[in-house]
Amino acid sequence: MNNERPVATPSRTKEILQKYGFSFKKSLGQNFLIDVNTLKKILNFAGIDKESNAIEIGPGMGALTEQLAIHANKVVAFEIDGRLVPILKETLGSYDNVEIIHQDILKADIRQVIATQFDTTTPIKVVANLPYYITTPILMKLLMDRLPVASFTVMIQKEVAERMAANPNTKSYGSLSIAVQYYTQAKVVMTVPKTVFMPQPNVDSSVLHLELRDKPPVDVKNEEFFFEFVQGCFAQRRKTLRNNLARFLGEKMNKEEIEAVLIESGIDGTRRGESLAMEEFAVLANRFYSSN
Repeated sequence: MNNERPVATPSRTKEILQKYGFSFKKSLGQNFLIDVNTLKKILNFAGIDKESNAIEIGPGMGALTEQLAIHANKVVAFEIDGRLVPILKETLGSYDNVEIIHQDILKADIRQVIATQFDTTTPIKVVANLPYYITTPILMKLLMDRLPVASFTVMIQKEVAERMAANPNTKSYGSLSIAVQYYTQAKVVMTVPKTVFMPQPNVDSSVLHLELRDKPPVDVKNEEFFFEFVQGCFAQRRKTLRNNLARFLGEKMNKEEIEAVLIESGIDGTRRGESLAMEEFAVLANRFYSSN
């Protein structure tokens, strides 16, 4: 067990930065956590214990990784920045249950990594402080790949977390809310101030907990069309469904045909996308898919 001060303290983080002459890369969205209490709360929300394995994305200097190593059965962390690999070897050197993979998570064969690194009888949980600039592509890739993962507990930009967990008839609700909630039950579990990061980001963060569903809450005829359809309905938020659909389906259907499908579906074309629940989007998407 590592008897040194935790990595997630301002003094230890500064020492490591100086020792390695490390400079933050804005292009990688590097903001390192320097508060152990925040990390422990994240682990608590994630339900991490010795009966669970963890995947981490972007371990940085190992602040969260260290806490995961202490509390989880095994940790696999993906780090894109080669400059951090020797630092992680030092900060996590005394833990034998951590594997660092120097790879871009968006290009990694995660299914293969899971098969070789984990005993699949133990639940796998993704826990990460995700770079703001690439949060959505990472989460959507992992969800759409339908990996054998039980949950995601991720620190992300507050505004994005609110959009992913939003309900209909709210300002944050949109196509991203539906895409995330199609695969998971989403809940914002905590807000995190800028002060617990080094360097401090410009925006506040939130921790989002996503519990994977056994199956989607709606039946759709074609998933790809469903997601494109939903995006089409939100293309211009202030416009009605009728207007957005005319743009989205313009080359395939005329306004009269679109109106006929709306009437058949029992959904008023003067409504806006933000007023529709996922079930209503599924009904509409299925009807329009069959009509095309």
